[in-house]
Amino acid sequence: MNMNLIVCTGVLLLAGSAAAQDGGKAISKTTISLGTATPGGGFPLYGNAFAEVMNAADATLAIEPRNTKGSNENIPLLEAGGLDIALVAGEPSYEAFMGIGRPATRLKILTAMYSSPGMFVVRADSPYRTIRDLVGKPVAFGAKGSGLPILSRYTLDGLGLKQDEDFQSIYLDRAGDGPAMVLDGRAAALWGAGIGWPGFTALAASPGGARFIAPDASEIAQIKAKHSFLKPLTVPAGSYPGQNDPIHALGSWSFVLARENLPDDVAYRLARTLHGAEAALCKKLPQACETTAANTVAAAPNVELIHPGVMKYFKEIGAVK
Repeated sequence: MNMNLIVCTGVLLLAGSAAAQDGGKAISKTTISLGTATPGGGFPLYGNAFAEVMNAADATLAIEPRNTKGSNENIPLLEAGGLDIALVAGEPSYEAFMGIGRPATRLKILTAMYSSPGMFVVRADSPYRTIRDLVGKPVAFGAKGSGLPILSRYTLDGLGLKQDEDFQSIYLDRAGDGPAMVLDGRAAALWGAGIGWPGFTALAASPGGARFIAPDASEIAQIKAKHSFLKPLTVPAGSYPGQNDPIHALGSWSFVLARENLPDDVAYRLARTLHGAEAALCKKLPQACETTAANTVAAAPNVELIHPGVMKYFKEIGAVK
């Protein structure tokens, strides 16, 4: 995807509006571009639900999801003004905010999306039961440019393992390609994260079933000792077909980030519409039940990273003082 092309030709918030009809009256619509990720992954699923619910809740909004290469493309697109808002995984967000490997970003948080506990999934008939069983094996770590390979890299590093040296690492062109690679044996395991993640659902619902592999209690302690920003998270029992027990893992929160110069009044309007429609979004997508004002305040590395327009709304509803 050519960033310059997107910047020049994208339909951005400030570029104009569309007209709709309501009882014979024209309604000015504000068009907002929303970057997601490659087809078949959790971000497009969430982004489409987010846009549909938001557009239904506010007839003056026209949020338009766009497939991108994922978090690592969405951040520079937002910084260049090529997107108004975008979905970004927790680890790329953390690195961008902290200035790890790059200048610190000035992007702002619009909302926390959902928590993303990271784990592997294998076929139920495979011999693999621990992370170290997968050493030397072909493992699909997610789509190129997405945040998933970054989460796995931190997780494995905490265990003293190197992703590209201790495993036969596979990086996907499309997130949706991963389950088929595990089913036909091209990959021993697929790395993913979250509740309701499509890759996990596809494998768990396959005729032979699947088994999940996450760090055990001692490994979680070892990883946290080195990478304290990763948080203990739990995948409740029954989140996936055949998953009868809760799974304890480590991960972070994904965010909807906004470009730095998204006007305060627009961010306020988006926050008011979103949190007024929390129930509708939860009903549409189970993992989106975590998209709440309280979770946004709790998940933000610093409340100053939340967009000022959003903070104005949060103060009005008492989510922050």
